[in-house]
Amino acid sequence: MILEEIKTSLTMWFSYALIPCLFVDGVAVLPAPQNLSMQSTNMKHVLTWSPVMVPEEIIHYSVEYQGEYESLYTSHIWIPSSWCSPTQRPECDITEDITATVSYSLRVRATLGSLTSAWSTLKHRFNQNSTILTPPGMEITMDGFHLLIKLEDLGPHFEFFVFYWRREPGAKEHVKVVRPGVLPVYLETVEPGAAYCVKARTFVKAIGRHSAFSRTECVKVQGEALPLALALLAFVGFVLILVVVLLSVWKMGRLLQHSCCPVVMLPDTLKITNSPQKLISCRKEEVEACVTSGLSSEELLKAWI
Repeated sequence: MILEEIKTSLTMWFSYALIPCLFVDGVAVLPAPQNLSMQSTNMKHVLTWSPVMVPEEIIHYSVEYQGEYESLYTSHIWIPSSWCSPTQRPECDITEDITATVSYSLRVRATLGSLTSAWSTLKHRFNQNSTILTPPGMEITMDGFHLLIKLEDLGPHFEFFVFYWRREPGAKEHVKVVRPGVLPVYLETVEPGAAYCVKARTFVKAIGRHSAFSRTECVKVQGEALPLALALLAFVGFVLILVVVLLSVWKMGRLLQHSCCPVVMLPDTLKITNSPQKLISCRKEEVEACVTSGLSSEELLKAWI
């Protein structure tokens, strides 16, 4: 009984070891990878396949792609993937290889030492337009009375449309476009005691598509709104301060004017009260009076001066 079980086990092990390699004209041929499929989410494209199993051996895989131009005009040219030629994993991230919005053919083969399998080709051509766009993850935070949002980093292809509004009847919805790398994002200065809601979705310009909206998140600002009387009192106080400041500026201007350019007042003795013609006439009368009284020419000159 025991010998029979050992024989069965050895037979199964020997059969399992020979299954991965087929023999054609007496030459071992490595089977090609099977079940190729493309998983594409948020512009990240991953080609997967079923691994080729050989006990105690490491299988390497090579991945190649062909764009629309090559398939039409140079069908014999295939381009090796820059990230997966070769690779030991049964998958390949070809995001960096898919650079245009056209259809691509993809193929993969297995290698074990000097053995190389045939190429297995993806059944349907792949276009990155078919990628699945998911709603972005987001986190709403407060910095004092500033409403901020932090968005999931999905890569350079993505822009975010952020919609936010105050949670009250008839509130207006605001929209802000956020470029990649600008995180976190300031949305609005909020009022104490009020509640605000936010939702977002992604947009990929390269394929001209939007994702669905994220789940709406609301946050209530801590504190209470200022009473109307207190707001009016604050306004009146502001006006009074403004008036005091303006009066102070005017008063300082007057003081500076008097300090820099003072008004000089002449004494009454230096003020001319009569016209110059009248003064000359008076001087002539004085000279004639002096001549009549017999004054000398020197005394007359002194009197004139």
